Amino acid sequence: MPLARRNLLLATLGLAATPRSLRAQAPYPDRPIRLIVPWPPGGAVGVLARAMQQALSLELGQPVVIENLGGASGRIGGQAAARAAADGYSLLLANDTFAATEALPVPGTPSLRHAFTPVTQAITAAQGFFTHPRSGLKSVQDFAAAARARPGVLNVGVPGIGASQHLTSELMLRAAGGLRVEYVPYRGGGPVLQDLMAGNIDVGVVTFSAGVPQARDGLLVPLVVTSAARPDSLPEVPTAAETIAPGFVQDTWIGLFAPASTPSPIVTRLHQAVRVAIADPAVRQVLEGLGFAPSGLDPAAFASQFDQTIATFAGIAQERGITAGS
Repeated sequence: MPLARRNLLLATLGLAATPRSLRAQAPYPDRPIRLIVPWPPGGAVGVLARAMQQALSLELGQPVVIENLGGASGRIGGQAAARAAADGYSLLLANDTFAATEALPVPGTPSLRHAFTPVTQAITAAQGFFTHPRSGLKSVQDFAAAARARPGVLNVGVPGIGASQHLTSELMLRAAGGLRVEYVPYRGGGPVLQDLMAGNIDVGVVTFSAGVPQARDGLLVPLVVTSAARPDSLPEVPTAAETIAPGFVQDTWIGLFAPASTPSPIVTRLHQAVRVAIADPAVRQVLEGLGFAPSGLDPAAFASQFDQTIATFAGIAQERGITAGS
């Protein structure tokens, strides 16, 4: 056999005998990354995705393509991301409504908790209660008085029954003396704000940053935030703790998830990339202007935070008789 042919044959056989995992592979990532936002455009998760999209693309060296898949309190987008290959090219950016849906499981629907690997908590923020200028509610005290005078009559829009805003509202109402309101579910924070500005509902609960531009324009009246401190973006807005619910604090968060079994080096790479993106001065200015507090928790700490949020939401859901179908 000619020497050149023999060497080619030996090289081919050697490649075939080498395990796939040990063969030379292109470094991650080597193609665009799909970032699934499980809500319609206009909500806080989409705002964060777009705020860090360019910086994240630059850090990873590949385009990050945002895909909005709203519906079912985030479950549709979550299920789509869970079905994706665990290779780091399809990711989920979700808020604590992801924890809320785990706290209120739909019968016959598989849990998503173990379908994902938490990568990092990107930001924390306040939930905000807003009304429209014609509602007659000038303050959170007015809101509490109306709810107390007409239990279950005052209507409050939320991005879905069982969404984090719904359960956070219930936590605050319990802390305010067990107030009751009538909830109106929507498919995301954007639709809540649209209907609220039209005067079709009395109050809306969304991630506070989502309503800041409309509040600055006088289209909405911010009533209260659920964080420990007043928001820098609108410091005149009081906290629940200093007004109707002493001691009450409940932050919302938004974080990145990868399908379960995503290799740990890819999870680490993504965590580092998000930390770099949210530390970028231009991105940080946008985030802080909206009332987002950049976080960057590592995967283990974020997983712990995720489980703690599930437990908190499950407790209030049981206490207040809330189910996924209620």
